[in-house]
Amino acid sequence: MHSTCSKHAIPFVISTFQTLAHYLVKKLLIMAGALCIIVACTNNITDDKNAKTKENEKKDIQMKVDEYATFRLTADLSMLSDNQKKMIPIMIEAAKIMDGIFWKEAYGNKEALMQRIENEATRRFAEINYGPWDRLNGDKSFIDGIGPKPVGAQFYPEDMTKEEFEAWDNPEKSSLYTLIRRDDNGTLYTLPYSEAFQEEHSKAAELLREAAGLAEDAGLKKYLELRAEALLSNEYIESDLSWMDMTDNTIELVIGPIENYEDKLYNYKAAHEAYVLIKDKSWSNRLAKYASFLPKLQAELPVEAAYKTEKPGTNSELNAYDVVFYAGDCNAGSKTIAINLPNDEQVQLAKGSRRLQLKNAMQAKFDKIMLPITEVLISEAQRSHVKFDAFFANTMFHEVAHGLGIKNTINGKGSVRRSLQEKASALEEGKADILGLYMVTKLHGMGEIEGDLMDYYVTFLAGIFRSVRFGASSAHGKANMIRFNYFQAQNAFFFDNETGTYAVNFDNFQVAMNSLSEKILTLQGDGDYEGVTQLFDEMGNVGDELQAALDRISEAGIPRDIVFEQGVDVLGL
Repeated sequence: MHSTCSKHAIPFVISTFQTLAHYLVKKLLIMAGALCIIVACTNNITDDKNAKTKENEKKDIQMKVDEYATFRLTADLSMLSDNQKKMIPIMIEAAKIMDGIFWKEAYGNKEALMQRIENEATRRFAEINYGPWDRLNGDKSFIDGIGPKPVGAQFYPEDMTKEEFEAWDNPEKSSLYTLIRRDDNGTLYTLPYSEAFQEEHSKAAELLREAAGLAEDAGLKKYLELRAEALLSNEYIESDLSWMDMTDNTIELVIGPIENYEDKLYNYKAAHEAYVLIKDKSWSNRLAKYASFLPKLQAELPVEAAYKTEKPGTNSELNAYDVVFYAGDCNAGSKTIAINLPNDEQVQLAKGSRRLQLKNAMQAKFDKIMLPITEVLISEAQRSHVKFDAFFANTMFHEVAHGLGIKNTINGKGSVRRSLQEKASALEEGKADILGLYMVTKLHGMGEIEGDLMDYYVTFLAGIFRSVRFGASSAHGKANMIRFNYFQAQNAFFFDNETGTYAVNFDNFQVAMNSLSEKILTLQGDGDYEGVTQLFDEMGNVGDELQAALDRISEAGIPRDIVFEQGVDVLGL
């Protein structure tokens, strides 16, 4: 039996298929539109999220910039002669050259870094840190795509290992004034600063000679001329000795490769920096007498006789200054408020060192940081003991104390600096802090320092909280971590859980001071690298209690440090 389609059925089938097709197309268009809306919304959400992330990052960076309180570097120039006023802009110009060299030592190409940064706050933070690593936060990178900071900064090839360096037989490799580089064959070689920075050093030398031509003080004139020669020859001892002989100059220039904090691989290499200073003669006259006590204080150090046989130089000077320009290493991250130079052990043993207290910068840190910390963390009953004169004295005697103790090991390991390598600076800062307190205690007992001894002790305790915020990547920050934990273990202070504040335990404070002094001096004299490593591992960290205290300081909006408005325009020259 056959079945056949009716001629009326065919149009019906075609119509049905057309209707179905239109329906499906319409559905697909609706789904496609919905999908587009979903994708668009997702993209918008992603874009919004990325925008919010970038906005939060900008806010975070701005908060970090705001942790540095601005301070204007000025001074009374009325006592300066016309020639001295002409010298200061020349000195500032030379200092700016040191600033550019330090950028190369700390990071590399400043201009290339700045070009890749779009956010103005990030650019400013990079300027404060002389690179993309946060100096007050363990050198943590704050720019995407940039890894950890090389331990040896730019003083060594980044791929160089300690084993390779130590197996390399080259007498100049540990010089303060050489870079370590590789030739085309991969072999290490030394490059003197005078060659590596020939163009910059030559220009700076010209400026120093120009300033020397205007100098009215014979000692300053001689120093500037010798320092110019040193930049070209890479031999700095004669200019250091000449700098030690200056006594009557009103204006001062500290310039060149000086401190070795930036080299965290070995602490061998000196970084470039500069200060332009004006002496406060009235304050300086008050300080002059203290250097004469060094031999007596050295003899009475709380350590066995073998660790105090070296004789500190007796012509060391103590002076107070207003600083009018910072550049390079001293201007990076936390700002230096006192100077103890020269660093060369030969010069220190021959003539001692000069200690320069930067009074205006010190006052800025006391007013903007120390006093606010006191209100948060020091017991109300002891807050009145935190005083600027005590802060000034503690800081000053910290610098003087660098001249006490020992520069060379007692067991033939060479200098303390070389035997303790990258740990030398932090331990030396710890020594200076604790022996500075020892000196204050001794001189107070001799009637040579006025005031209540508790002023110095409570101010010292408040100072620990200020300086520990410099972080573990800072020699000063590490030293303060060790001291806080050591003093805590010795019950040198009380902590009140209810108020969250600290108070000095007077008797135990002195016991901890003496025992820590002995420990550090012994480690240095023995050149005990392993012992120092153990001390750092056990004590050189921030525990829960200390972190809680630091968090409270941050929550209170207290600055970590200061930055400067400075230069010829600020001085009105």
